[in-house]
Amino acid sequence: MSSEPVYRRILLKLSGEALMGSQSYGIDEPVVATIAAEVKDIFDLGVEIAIVIGGGNIIRGLAASHRGIDRATGDHMGMLATVINALALQDSLEKQGVATRVQTAIDIRDVAEPFIRRRAIRHLEKHRVVIFAAGTGNPFFTTDSAAGLRANEIHAEVLLKATDVDGIYTADPQVAPDAELLRHLTYQQVLEKNLRVMDAAAISLCRDNDIPIVVFRLLEAGNIRRVVCGEAIGSVVSGTLPTAQEDL
Repeated sequence: MSSEPVYRRILLKLSGEALMGSQSYGIDEPVVATIAAEVKDIFDLGVEIAIVIGGGNIIRGLAASHRGIDRATGDHMGMLATVINALALQDSLEKQGVATRVQTAIDIRDVAEPFIRRRAIRHLEKHRVVIFAAGTGNPFFTTDSAAGLRANEIHAEVLLKATDVDGIYTADPQVAPDAELLRHLTYQQVLEKNLRVMDAAAISLCRDNDIPIVVFRLLEAGNIRRVVCGEAIGSVVSGTLPTAQEDL
């Protein structure tokens, strides 16, 4: 495995579901510790790391609205769930010796800093991991949108989308066994094919500012390091295709 990172500053998007492991709900502490160890591995390479985390292991605003809760209220509940997850990840990272700050898009000063772009960048420059919680702070926007927004705000060189599959497929591989893994796509292809790897707002934000997106399997030991060090794993979404794939 290569030891030299090809990115200096990254934004890692983690789903809330990643933190619950094989459980049906909540936080699996050993899984969180495993994720923290993977983050520490690239932290030790000198990479500046920002993380956006979801809250789907606790509650999703859209799902709550289907059960009768007002959508805006449900989304605010989901934002609070991301804060819980961010604090859990912060605790695990700091137990492994990684200086970490949590910044939230809604004001909860007793438990985390408010999001201030310049302060976040300063934390990164001082080699602290920054975890962004509470999405964008607005209902009706996903944490994918928050990831695209924060990646642009901190001038990340790449957005890493950690998932439970190997990359972007032509269909859900858990439903369609013959689904094809697509190694490289353009932003426009993702939008036109409605591949749903991230929501359209996140894809458009990255397209407009030329931030590549790498989609890869999270819980495979060493995968974050492999991506950061430039190994060809997962799927890459960018502005252009390799010559051999231009007719995809």
